[in-house]
Amino acid sequence: MEIEPGEQLDPTGPAAPYMQIAAVLRRRFGRGDSPVNTRIPTESDLVAAFEVARTTARRAIALLREEGLVYTVPQRGTFVAE
Repeated sequence: MEIEPGEQLDPTGPAAPYMQIAAVLRRRFGRGDSPVNTRIPTESDLVAAFEVARTTARRAIALLREEGLVYTVPQRGTFVAE
């Protein structure tokens, strides 16, 4: 996953890093960069791209799952929901 201009995290900003990552992914979903039922970047991809801990990446994905924006299929990955 490549970080586009304006998608860098602000470590001193008011929002937690996991919320910032979720916001980046939400924007990408809204623009249609990730169509429905396509796999989103893995936790490892997010860790490498945003230089965060795995728990931070996991929390970002969990937040999107709670919002109903993604769903996870065990041993397959996490996908954009309808």
